[in-house]
Amino acid sequence: MTSTYFNENGPSSMNIEPPKRVMAIGAHPDDIEFGAGGTIAKWAQQGCEAVIVIMTDGSKGTWNPEADPLELAMRRQGEARRAAGTMAPGAAVEFLGWKDGELRHGERAVAQLCHLIRHYKPDVLIAHDPWKRYRLHPDHRAAGFIATDALVAARDPHFLPELGMHHRPSALLLFEADEANHLETIGELALRAKVEALLCHRSQHESSMEISDAGNLEEVARFRQTVRDAAERNGGADGAEFAEAFHLISEV
Repeated sequence: MTSTYFNENGPSSMNIEPPKRVMAIGAHPDDIEFGAGGTIAKWAQQGCEAVIVIMTDGSKGTWNPEADPLELAMRRQGEARRAAGTMAPGAAVEFLGWKDGELRHGERAVAQLCHLIRHYKPDVLIAHDPWKRYRLHPDHRAAGFIATDALVAARDPHFLPELGMHHRPSALLLFEADEANHLETIGELALRAKVEALLCHRSQHESSMEISDAGNLEEVARFRQTVRDAAERNGGADGAEFAEAFHLISEV
């Protein structure tokens, strides 16, 4: 679990107005659950509609050199759909289909995402923070910059007018932020939904969750506690029991 650093005064804000619709954008099928699963679950419990956008196929997300990338990609699509339904029942899931490790910040990807923003008209976007320092994975960097560029394109009528009526979300929440300035508090029910959504990604148990086998109850319990501990640390930044941390950009 990644660390989050606030300034000396702690987070600047907490708990934006729950949106009617949120669009969360992740590089890989489990990124959104790690970064914002509790927030999405909380809002869904309050009636928010969710759109989950996954930019790559996740076909390289394994430590097994003998794995079939096509088979893994298909498996991860199923896991992503189950996870989305666990976080937010009825959530729409969109797969942009870029090959894992080959996502590129460029015109085609920005246009793909701009089209989805204009189509679904979300009130809030959630995405990777592209300015995170020392980030190694190129897909995470690219996904963050694609999201910020697509937001600008979607809001302005003279950008890509062939992709439909322009739409301006009211806020952008960036997860994995080094310099978080905002907390979304989450309750026990939303935290539980986040953990269960993560556990839907069984192909990632070994590599991302240190679970050697889904039947290993001790390792599953340890992972649950790891996620809970991270939420407690974020909540402790402002006296909440559990929270997820973001960098909030409200002037979009």
